[in-house]
Amino acid sequence: MYETKNTPLAHKSVYYKRLLKSFLISFSFVLISLGIGIVGYYFIAELSLVDSLLNASMILTGMGPVNVMPNNASKIFASVYSIYSGVAFLSSIAVFISLALHRIMHKLHIEDEEQ
Repeated sequence: MYETKNTPLAHKSVYYKRLLKSFLISFSFVLISLGIGIVGYYFIAELSLVDSLLNASMILTGMGPVNVMPNNASKIFASVYSIYSGVAFLSSIAVFISLALHRIMHKLHIEDEEQ
């Protein structure tokens, strides 16, 4: 997907396009995950939209729930969403950060070969 160790470093304009694409993919994944949480909390836990947003945001970022879940179905949803969120948020960050880390490591490898 990116340059190999034997190819030159990509031009900055190519890198910035890749960075934007990576950001958009990560941001879209976070928005979709947030939407899943909002819908679940709204319909299953019967919270208001604002409370659903707050709970979904807090769970997605790993801070923890805000409202008490009123029934067993909402508790099960909150448990499953929490497990999913832990993986989803970290994965979206990894997608975004991987491009920058690859460029740094590639640049260090090129500088190492020059010496």
